[in-house]
Amino acid sequence: MPQNIPAGEIYQSLEKGTIDAAEWIGPYDDQKLGLNKVAPFYYYPAWWEGSTQFDNMVNIKAYQALSAENKAIIESASAFAHIEMQAKYDALNSGALKQLVGGGTKVLPFPKDVLNLAFKETMALYAELSAKNSNWKKVYEDDAAFRKDQNLWFRFTEARFDSFMQAQKL
Repeated sequence: MPQNIPAGEIYQSLEKGTIDAAEWIGPYDDQKLGLNKVAPFYYYPAWWEGSTQFDNMVNIKAYQALSAENKAIIESASAFAHIEMQAKYDALNSGALKQLVGGGTKVLPFPKDVLNLAFKETMALYAELSAKNSNWKKVYEDDAAFRKDQNLWFRFTEARFDSFMQAQKL
């Protein structure tokens, strides 16, 4: 059964057998917590968390009351913080993953049936949330349509390029 555990208690919970597995952030932060010392398997992909994301929540009334200049400052600072954080993790995670593997951690893909079941359960949850919350439904449907178009585009661009480059000997 999934549990929310404070970051500082994940290691001890794995060590004591209170939990069987943990999902944290990524190789860099997982290694900082020492999770590889008590969890010898590292499964991927974390499709529910496909990339690092930074959110900046601002009270809409307070935001609307700002000058155009101050709105631009918030938007620019938020965009910079997101890009900076994503770039940092993209750079640090590959080295940490190498260290995890070098230290004996077994890196394995989730079996397709596990991914399929997780996706199915996620879609059921989203349908349940959509039925209960019209705001959720509006945002989710818009996001789902956007992702569908992006998946089509990425299939012809990013995915093919990534697949080609990953097969190269650099």
